[in-house]
Amino acid sequence: MKLEGVRVLDLSMFLPGPYLTTLMADHGAEIIKVEPPSGEPARGLGYRSEDGVSVWYRNTHRGKRSVVLDLKTEAGREALMALVDTADVFIEAFRPGVVDRLGVGPDAVTARNPRIVYASISAFGQVGPEAKRPGHDLAIEALAGIVSLNLGADGEPTNPHMPVADLSGSLMTLVAVLMALLRRETTGRGDVIDMSMQDAAMSFLPNVVGPVFAENRAPRVKEERSFGGYAFFSIYRTSDGRHVALGGVEHKFAANLLNALGRPDLIGIAAGPPGPPQQPVKDFLAETFATKTRDEWEAWFESLDVCFAPVLDLKEAFDRPQVALREMKVRTEDGALHIGTPIKFRDEPGRIDPGLAALGEHTEAVLRDAGVPEATIAACLKRIP
Repeated sequence: MKLEGVRVLDLSMFLPGPYLTTLMADHGAEIIKVEPPSGEPARGLGYRSEDGVSVWYRNTHRGKRSVVLDLKTEAGREALMALVDTADVFIEAFRPGVVDRLGVGPDAVTARNPRIVYASISAFGQVGPEAKRPGHDLAIEALAGIVSLNLGADGEPTNPHMPVADLSGSLMTLVAVLMALLRRETTGRGDVIDMSMQDAAMSFLPNVVGPVFAENRAPRVKEERSFGGYAFFSIYRTSDGRHVALGGVEHKFAANLLNALGRPDLIGIAAGPPGPPQQPVKDFLAETFATKTRDEWEAWFESLDVCFAPVLDLKEAFDRPQVALREMKVRTEDGALHIGTPIKFRDEPGRIDPGLAALGEHTEAVLRDAGVPEATIAACLKRIP
């Protein structure tokens, strides 16, 4: 697999860092999860599968080894630095300043191992007036302007239903880590990555910042192209109380559908600007979609070249044959369900290792392999609950 031979020390918790290192583990990297004595919080968060394991934890920690180190102790720091000597990548997601106070910040780590790629993931970055401000995904999305784009039917902001800041930060950090590893092949040196989840989330907005950059104004959300301002980029209710989506504003899609529905007179309006001018087309489509069930419309659209989709709930989505074929819902030999790995290679495909480490399961073996003194290992083992 592509990342065989890459060793990663992952000190992060919750979602951004663990998701990143899960993608790396699925493609052969060795992930050493460095946990505090209290353990990764996701071990006990949310719904649990039949074996009592958190679904969240299973899908962000499969195939990793667990080492418990108390970095507030001299033994914990000594052991971590010994692991640094053997590692290619170091991932941390503490609030800015914490790793330096612990003595395991980027300067200390890269001085010990100049080849290491050190990645810090934080809400707002390591520098700036808000760098030390606390924030999880919702607060970060709020400050990034994203929550203002998520309006409910009442026009009020509502919780985004994807952790955009967490996952954009995770993916951008993965890209940066791989860039740095590639560059290391030439220079022999690693690098230090300062990833702000707010920066990453805002970088995902190039198709919606038009009003801000071109007209110096906030978007009028319901009228903008990407948020329902076009009749052919909108959601419609069906006769059974479900919904369908039209997701392509290209002229050919509008022409194909409106001709099939006997309303070619509306094609020109559908091709016009977003917002109020689209209302006649929206009204017609709303009335039309209300005449059949969602599934009847899905069958009706099969013969048309139109960017159409039924609005599925999450269970329906994971039960679709396409998802099964793409192995994005995987049942492993132990009977557990996993989200599959989305990165598909022809020659060296990823592989899910369903193994889940008990808290601190690999502490002794990993530290001994790294040459940590026995007295230090014994002190570290005492910290495991």
